[in-house]
Amino acid sequence: MNDTNKNGKKDRKRRGIFDAVFPQEYDFEAMLTHQAECTLAGMEALIAWLDADTLTAPDELIRIGDDVDRVRYELEDRLLEAFSTPFNRQDIYTLSRNIDYILNYAVDTAREMYAFDVLPDPPIREMAQALLSGTRHVVEGIRSIGTDKAQVEECIRKGRTQVHSIEDRYIACMAELFRTDDVMEAMKKREIYHHLHDGGTALRRALYIIHKTQVGLA
Repeated sequence: MNDTNKNGKKDRKRRGIFDAVFPQEYDFEAMLTHQAECTLAGMEALIAWLDADTLTAPDELIRIGDDVDRVRYELEDRLLEAFSTPFNRQDIYTLSRNIDYILNYAVDTAREMYAFDVLPDPPIREMAQALLSGTRHVVEGIRSIGTDKAQVEECIRKGRTQVHSIEDRYIACMAELFRTDDVMEAMKKREIYHHLHDGGTALRRALYIIHKTQVGLA
């Protein structure tokens, strides 16, 4: 048996003794999963809103965003109270925060589209759909942390594909936008495109933390 395996067994043994003396008070994996599932519901609400024949005030999406904020606040409160966590508490906080950013940017997208009277075009629909798909992979990845390494890796791979899709579409649509003569329309759409791109950045960071956590638990 090599030293790595020996050290791994020793670490697990120490972890087991530690958990027996200082058991985890809160199920952070379940809390993160719940937050990610709520965020997914928000992304589905954004897609439904974009698919409506006439854009109305995105009240349902805003309501979901407010509910998810409360879920995140509760997780942060429990994180401050907890003596023991299943993995690095900074990673728990960062993962939760970036999941929150995904939905925040979705809400900002809808609010500004409504305020600026911007109808959904192909780039908006495609980036939003990629963000929805990526969020699904975040949910599945979190559900599988520590139990199914292969599934986590598959979710990360598929999620990163969606991130790349958002980045590629953003560059293409911005290049097209800069060629338009309608400066006001370009300014308005630039804001919308940028929010969706920022959502993709938050997705990428969430996937990074999931991967970092899985490697640490391996």
